[in-house]
Amino acid sequence: MNLHQLNTEARAGHVQELNLIALEGGDYVIEARVHGHAHPVSDPKGKRLQFHSVVDAQRLLDGLPSVPRNLVHWSMDDEMCG
Repeated sequence: MNLHQLNTEARAGHVQELNLIALEGGDYVIEARVHGHAHPVSDPKGKRLQFHSVVDAQRLLDGLPSVPRNLVHWSMDDEMCG
């Protein structure tokens, strides 16, 4: 799903939540949950969008309609040590 599709789905009320997923090394990716299925958010070329900080991701998502957003860490140790 690209940003245009995400915006369209969010405006239609189909996006249940956005998950900002922390990866090893301090990067983040976004997935949108639409109709119960996770869809990675990609750039226009189809490459998964990757961010170096939560702030960078928030800036990109600022124009979207209000949707619940979650920060997901695969391990609580990652958050504690980060």
